[in-house]
Order: sequence, then structure tokens, then C-alpha cells
Amino acid sequence: MQAGIIGLGLIGGSMGLALRETKMFKRIFGFDINPLHCQQALSLGLVDECVDFNQIQECDVIFLATPLEAMIQVIKQFKTIAKTTTIIDLGGAKEKIIASIPKKIRKNFVCAHPMSGTENFGPNAALQGLFDGKIVILTDIEQSGEFQVALAKQIFVEIGMRIIKMDSKDHDKHIAFISHLPHIISFALANTVLSQEEPQNILALIGGGFKDMSRIAKSSPIMWRDVFIQNKENLLDCIDCFEKEIARAKTLLQNKDWEELVKWMAKANTLHDFL
Repeated sequence: MQAGIIGLGLIGGSMGLALRETKMFKRIFGFDINPLHCQQALSLGLVDECVDFNQIQECDVIFLATPLEAMIQVIKQFKTIAKTTTIIDLGGAKEKIIASIPKKIRKNFVCAHPMSGTENFGPNAALQGLFDGKIVILTDIEQSGEFQVALAKQIFVEIGMRIIKMDSKDHDKHIAFISHLPHIISFALANTVLSQEEPQNILALIGGGFKDMSRIAKSSPIMWRDVFIQNKENLLDCIDCFEKEIARAKTLLQNKDWEELVKWMAKANTLHDFL
């Protein structure tokens, strides 16, 4: 078999490295609209060859690893897909992606979200073993072809992932809380400090707590803009919930209600009973 990867950043590049380890594919081809990304992907050994979009369409398995808004445009360009071709999107929000898939090629698609990544982006951010031991969520697979689902599952198992099946609506709602909200909070935290008169003096004092919470603020603005666009309503609901908790903490501080503040924090401690 031959694999094609559209989008050669962190996820696409790491997928190329993971696929190479499986020995399932004779050749791994890449496509990216950024020529520099193609050059980097080749020099790093993420893919065997960078080709044009028409050649990518001829691959047995095609992975979509672009920002989400670009992914919708890519999906519209598929014209000559064989019935046995498997297209696997790796996006972090699902409902709008799935809605954009033409009916005539819907069975070719397996919509997946690998729960793995780092704050870095671009081909240089690709990591060997990024997916090992991580969860991948397959959404709305009853709309996909049996052959495509079976092949996708085999690939994800081969690269060391654990598979969960979920409805796309539930996926987007749940992921908004555990992924999208933390990212927008991290961006807000970073900008809060940067908006101060002398942020460099504040940053000279930072310890592990600030570094941990602000780490993902380094993530790709373009990628996360698209995630926020496509999961806007769920994210707004999450922000409302977060604002209520911040307001609760502010009230307890203003009222000097230290006992209730301790209870509030102790409740938060119990989160890790589930992790």
C-alpha cells in the first residue's frame, strides 16, 4: 500500500514517522502548500517524496492533517477517489468537517481525532512515538465503509493507539472542555501578563506553575483559530462555565470567606481521582 499525508506539520509529520515504523506502506507521500514544509519533511525523513495533489489522490490511504478550515477546502478537491481508498481526517473538531464531506465519498472517510500533540508546530515539531499509548477517537463511523473502518483501526493499533468510538456532536462538546477551553485559557493567561507595563520583570520571576499553565499558549494560532471557529458554540458554553467559577473565587476572596475558599479548592483536588 501507499500512504499520502496532506499537511506536514506536527501531526502529519509525526504520522509519517509512525507509519514508517509499521512497515505497512511501501511508500509514504506528502503534500503541503508551503514549499518549505515539503523541504523540511523530506530532510527529516517524515515522508519519502512530496508530490502534487493529484498524485496524493492515488494513494491507498490519505491522512488529512491541515488546519480545519483548510481541511474543508481540501475535501472539496477530491475528484478521482477509488471505492477502496481510505481517507482519515485527524482534526480536533468533527461536526463541521463531517458535514462538509460529499455524500459520494462519505464511505471513504474515517473521521479520527488522535488525542496527542505538543505546543510546537511545523515539520520540525514532528516526534517519533507521538501517538504511542494515546487515545484516538473515531466519530460517526457508522457512516463510513466497513473496509475503511477496519483499515483505519488496524493502522491506529499498529501505531500504538487506543481506540474510542463517539458521536461527533458529543465529541465536540466534550473536547471543548478538556482541550479547547484549556488552550484559550492559556492564551488569555499569557496575554494577561504581557499586557502589564513591565511584563519582562514579572516573567523574570516565573516558576513551574506559570510555565505549566502557559506552555500551550505557544501553540499555532492558525490551527487553534480554526478549531475555535468550528467549535465556537461549545467553546462559548465552556467559557461561560469557567467565568462562573472565576466569579465564585473572586466573590470568596472579596468576602474573605477563607473556609469556603478552601472547600472550593478541595473540590478541585478531587478531579485527579478520575485521572
